[in-house]
Amino acid sequence: MHVDLLIEHATELATCASPNGPKRGPAMDDVGIIHDGAVAIHKGRIVAVGPTREVREKVTGATRVINAQGHSVVPGFVDPHTHVVWAGERAAEFEMRLKGATYLEILQAGGGILRTVRDTRAASLDDLILQTRERLDRMLLAGTTTAEAKSGYGLDEETELKMLDAIRALDESHPMDLIPTFLGAHAIPPEYRDNVDAYVDFLVEEMIPKVAALQYRVEESDEAGNLVYAGYQRAAWFCDVFCERGAFNLEQTIRILRAAKAAGMDLKVHVDEFEPSLGAVPVAVEMGAVSVDHLVSTPEEHLRILAQSDTAAVGLPGTPFGLAEREYTKGRKIVDMGGILAIATDINPGTSWCESMPMMMALATRYMGLTPAEALNAATINAAYAIKMHPYVGSIEVGKQGDLLLLDVPDYRHLAYRYGSNLVHTVVKKGRVVVEDHRLVEGP
Repeated sequence: MHVDLLIEHATELATCASPNGPKRGPAMDDVGIIHDGAVAIHKGRIVAVGPTREVREKVTGATRVINAQGHSVVPGFVDPHTHVVWAGERAAEFEMRLKGATYLEILQAGGGILRTVRDTRAASLDDLILQTRERLDRMLLAGTTTAEAKSGYGLDEETELKMLDAIRALDESHPMDLIPTFLGAHAIPPEYRDNVDAYVDFLVEEMIPKVAALQYRVEESDEAGNLVYAGYQRAAWFCDVFCERGAFNLEQTIRILRAAKAAGMDLKVHVDEFEPSLGAVPVAVEMGAVSVDHLVSTPEEHLRILAQSDTAAVGLPGTPFGLAEREYTKGRKIVDMGGILAIATDINPGTSWCESMPMMMALATRYMGLTPAEALNAATINAAYAIKMHPYVGSIEVGKQGDLLLLDVPDYRHLAYRYGSNLVHTVVKKGRVVVEDHRLVEGP
């Protein structure tokens, strides 16, 4: 067969293959290494994977051939928890924290998330897209090919919808795939400071039904311009809630999740970032949440409930690092308990302005107790599961999208071993080279 792209002679091909779903337990320490490996991609999909000799026997020719000798080839990273869409910055608050102010103190004084809410409300849609595109470019250069993107810096109907419009526009125009999440329950808007339940009423009765019903048309064409797919996609796949002191309590969280589930949305929860939330993890598991995220202060008995479920645990090591905290998500415990563990950047302007998934792998090995293999699986196949994209991305397997990376090094372990530099040489998205020699490639 003739293919569009053949990558051959990879010194090390780490497939992260997991045909039965996410990795758990001992499987987390296996990244499916193939030496002198090859990958063939046609029409954006992987059609052959294996040793170069075997793949070469199946391929009669290729439009483009990349010799990956000296490189480790790994799946494109999946970032399953981001707040990448926002306007403005909060460098002054970073300095305040260095001088002793806590995150919750800044939030209660009208800063934190609420500062970004003011800036995002004031930004035009075009401005929001422009600022976010720059962050997406840096994520792509660091190897992220798919990312979840949340609203949540509007906390009113107009701005929340504007953020979802920005996510849609960027998903259509940027090489990365963006998976949209509605996070209207991110913080208490200043207009509702004295009546939080009234804001929950607004979310449950007005915003969630409206967002759940929003769809837009999507089309895909082949290289000749022929329409190969047309359909409709939801403006938000997931509904998320920040269940924490100073945000939404457990009762309010349950109301919001029930409304979202009734409207047909999948569920996510920010939980136990600073303090135990008195039962949000068991509730999320019982309600079938796709993931629960942060989990820094989660009691061990709740981690065990989570590990025995099909709900993913998403650790966000950039956040405690950004806040100079001592406690991190107990990744080692979650893996040893048999849980589904993923990691993400949590990129946001207040606590973790970091576009790099390799940096998250470096932190996860040092502060969450993971091995380099576990960190890579947590950043690829399990991260894809945490946003319901594992049938399509997150591993180098036949039938999946041709999303993969060529590293400057022959050993994937350098991703976690080294930090502060970018080892991603080439990024391939849906079979197209979009980053080459550490530079963005323009055009189709």
